[in-house]
Amino acid sequence: MLDMDNVRLGVIGLGYVGLPLAVEFGKVLPTVGFDINTKRIAELRDGVDHTLEVEPELLAEASQLSFESEIEALRACNVYIVTVPTPIDASRRPDLTPLIKASETLGQVVGQGDVVIYESTVYPGATEEACIPVVERVSA
Repeated sequence: MLDMDNVRLGVIGLGYVGLPLAVEFGKVLPTVGFDINTKRIAELRDGVDHTLEVEPELLAEASQLSFESEIEALRACNVYIVTVPTPIDASRRPDLTPLIKASETLGQVVGQGDVVIYESTVYPGATEEACIPVVERVSA
């Protein structure tokens, strides 16, 4: 069972879903907002969201939120929310590449007893079939 007093949250992907989520959690829990886009991380650290998903004053209210692009920053977390996009190709098939890459990242830091949540628009079974095997393979 998860002890809410000891939750250290990692939000992987700081787009239109991940950033607002990280900001809200960062108001009440130690939260790492992770993204591979170092320019985005630098802007967010400066209190600027060029996508206008979150206003500067709301970013400032998230006093327990840090923005990181280094995988090692996620190692201290014990709950992970993956919020990367799932684009579709010309034939309207989902491109799971961002989810697979995020799962590879997650596999490097996740530990036994940690909680992983995928918050992405995918077909039923996609996380069990495509993502979790990657996490398990990388974390072994």
